[in-house]
Amino acid sequence: MPIRENIAANLRRLCKDHASVSAVCRELRINRTQFERYLQGQTVPNKATAKLICDYFRIDEAELYQDPGGPEAGVPGLPPASESLFAQLIRPPSPSIAGGTYFTYFSIPDRPDLLVRAVTFVRRDAELVTFRRVTGWSERRGSTWARARGNHYGVAIARLNWIYFSGVNRRQTGEPSLISVQWAPISEPVLIGKAMLLTESGPAFVSVIMRQEVANIGAREAIRMAHVVRLDDPGVDQLVVSLTRDGVK
Repeated sequence: MPIRENIAANLRRLCKDHASVSAVCRELRINRTQFERYLQGQTVPNKATAKLICDYFRIDEAELYQDPGGPEAGVPGLPPASESLFAQLIRPPSPSIAGGTYFTYFSIPDRPDLLVRAVTFVRRDAELVTFRRVTGWSERRGSTWARARGNHYGVAIARLNWIYFSGVNRRQTGEPSLISVQWAPISEPVLIGKAMLLTESGPAFVSVIMRQEVANIGAREAIRMAHVVRLDDPGVDQLVVSLTRDGVK
């Protein structure tokens, strides 16, 4: 198979894990028409563009050019490391969480009057639970957190009565994140716990609250709501406000 066809097939596979080809092009800052030529096998990226693409998808350059139908390199008799790790991640039990849209609130160090509101889309496929968590831009220009845009994809697992959301930012920063939550001992269904996030000043451990959105807000509207909010904003979930002020952050 010609190299350009290998690249096309591999790029189509890699793009499937993203919201859209247009989103990939925006984040890569590559012209959509030109990127489509790569996807159709009409041309190949130059060396600089290939490196940019590989850095974005977090792959080695050889993986971009390899035959997509060929066997993966590995030690004879042993499964590829990625397969072994993934098998451990998704082994039972499955998390006790329904698929749907969840607003996820993060505390901000030294700013008790503010929360970062992200939106998490949870998907159940039999026993496998995956998610996408988006944090958009905020109108608050004074907060560095407000400018930290996130587009995390990952898997949710259950261990010892905790649900872990382990993901990687699909933006070029590529940083990992880990959220550990459990159902709060109250009548309302809400998840509370801690999160490890990467900020401009380094890793930070913050409090987190997750609550499912049941008002049937569309995905685009939910993403527009994913930014820094004030606790005194009447549009913020009042249960989240109460839990935050009571110290259950």
